[in-house]
Amino acid sequence: MSLVAAQAEFLLRVCDLVNYATSNGFVVTGGELWRTPEQQLIYFKSGKSKTMKSSHLNRLAIDLNFFKDGKLISDRAALRPLGVLWESFGDKYRWGGSWRGQVESGASKFIDCPHFERQA
Repeated sequence: MSLVAAQAEFLLRVCDLVNYATSNGFVVTGGELWRTPEQQLIYFKSGKSKTMKSSHLNRLAIDLNFFKDGKLISDRAALRPLGVLWESFGDKYRWGGSWRGQVESGASKFIDCPHFERQA
């Protein structure tokens, strides 16, 4: 699959996610979709990212903001249904609150609940 096709599929899934979140009482606003290599390096050096191979560099990751009653929701348990939906889209889809089970298994301690990505 070409990068353009993967990006197009990814954005359609983001639409599905936003619609699902909205139907479950969230107000969703956009966060970060694309990152330059320079910005990724800043995040990597500061510990905000654990890799220099972020899917944001290919426009295959997005960080979203979820609100309920005017309050930003970043709680992993509250966002878990969104992550479960996201990861149900296929093996290439990973939610930062789980990383396809790595958090639950102890393989990863890095939690980034508003992050949703598709691997290339």
